[in-house]
Amino acid sequence: MNYKDIYQQIETSVFKEPILQTPTQKLLGLSKKLDNTLYIKREDMQDVFSFKIRGAFHKMSLLSDIEKKRGVIAASAGNHAQGVALGARHLEIKARIVMPKTTPSIKVEAVKALGATVILEGDNYDAAYLYTKELVQKSGETLIHPFDDKDVIVGQGGIAKELVSQLKEPLDVIYVAVGGGGLLAGVASYIKEVWPNTKIIGVEAQDSACLSEALKADKRVILEKVGIFADGVAVKQIGKTTFEVIKG
Repeated sequence: MNYKDIYQQIETSVFKEPILQTPTQKLLGLSKKLDNTLYIKREDMQDVFSFKIRGAFHKMSLLSDIEKKRGVIAASAGNHAQGVALGARHLEIKARIVMPKTTPSIKVEAVKALGATVILEGDNYDAAYLYTKELVQKSGETLIHPFDDKDVIVGQGGIAKELVSQLKEPLDVIYVAVGGGGLLAGVASYIKEVWPNTKIIGVEAQDSACLSEALKADKRVILEKVGIFADGVAVKQIGKTTFEVIKG
């Protein structure tokens, strides 16, 4: 899998409700202060306040009728969980979400409010994910991975497709938050093709910098521990598929 494959699938995919097309907003005050032109993609305006709905719903929308009947399951510290829960409700399929015990209660309750069943397990995403894989072997549910999945990456990359359509000319630099790398892989794949001179910079939390360490070692590494202050990006290892795409 390389970025050209991801680009082609983003370009030909149709992203529909409950995925919303969010505005790209100019930051007037900060632009003036820094004597530059800065924009922010308003993914907080999605119904679950995060871009995660994009990948989760795109993946689930491609499932067969048999897979939908069996239901879906996911591991998440919050944002992906809400994306899966909302997408499952929209598609009228059952969803179970395994969340770390350290997840803020407001996120747990938000997932429950969307109709998904919540299971609390482990102290971080990685522990929750390992438990989720055990459950999948018994249940036959489809695992909706938060980042390390081609269809999820394509869904996240829809952000870049919108961005290009909303701005008149290429940007010099795009900054992308990094947890497991799904958003970065999707955005970078699309931008490389349409705006080849635009620089893409991934931004990680210092205490969960799994991509930085993987790039240094030129292979995926597992961090000994991760901080949970930025719980949504507290990932010990960059995804296999996302790393291949990002390096490519």
